[in-house]
Amino acid sequence: MTTNARLRALVELADTGSVRAAAERLVVTESSISSALRALSNDIGISLVDRHGRGVRLTPAGLRYVEYARRILGLHDEAILAARGEADPENGSIRLAAVTSAGELLIPAALASFRAAYPGVVLHLEVAARSLVWPMLARHEVDLVVAGRPPDELVRKVWVRAVSPNALVVVGPPAVAKGFQPATATWLLRETGSGTRSTLTALLDDLDVAPPQLVLGSHGAVIAAAVAGLGVTLVSRQAVQRELAAGALVELPVPGTPISRPWHVVSQISPTMSTELLIKHLLSQRDLGWRDINTALRGAATA
Repeated sequence: MTTNARLRALVELADTGSVRAAAERLVVTESSISSALRALSNDIGISLVDRHGRGVRLTPAGLRYVEYARRILGLHDEAILAARGEADPENGSIRLAAVTSAGELLIPAALASFRAAYPGVVLHLEVAARSLVWPMLARHEVDLVVAGRPPDELVRKVWVRAVSPNALVVVGPPAVAKGFQPATATWLLRETGSGTRSTLTALLDDLDVAPPQLVLGSHGAVIAAAVAGLGVTLVSRQAVQRELAAGALVELPVPGTPISRPWHVVSQISPTMSTELLIKHLLSQRDLGWRDINTALRGAATA
């Protein structure tokens, strides 16, 4: 078994929590996973896993090592894509991740027009919470992320390529508009790890209120619940354009809103040529709202 295969066995064990599940993911036998883990431990000279009940778990050393394993595998995949993309960008691959809101609002139209222009490029998309997509970029598991602003600890390690306006507003059913009070309304929150949820929590803290809250599992569920009259929420104005136009939802006046949270397109410091094709395509589609980061900064400075 190659070193890469051994590293993948360790990563899958960490992700799934069992040898059996790791074997199923990798379509190999359980004995192959066990052999790979023993071989890795022997190479390093320290145990990476130990027995726990009827199964196994990562040791403290294994927990530390697996994070390096993720980066090594991500870099290896990136290297392959970079080499292939350098030779033929229009027939390469792009690994893309997006936060849930961007995945529903921005990505479909952007990827549809890109695929029409470059049908030979293979696209791999993962839509997840903010707390998951940025680590993917840090570990080189994806080439490009579409989300809000990257975390401070990542800013110097990645390349912000483009931005697009995004305003967060408080919305609710028309029936709550008259006499609306943030302190007594039921607030609909996104799932744990959502950037919008963090912003809403901070807004409520700034308002110094502790209203009733209802947590829903997705962006779409929050909007549907608001339309159904279950409460009010903070959401991208783009996400509820249809509901606002139809009168199913209305914007509610809350101090501190609207909140500007521009979308960002962020790549690795040395992006693949196929990734560059996608970035250039996004910037060429003016109706999608993307602007080169330097152009946006100059515009903000002169505004």
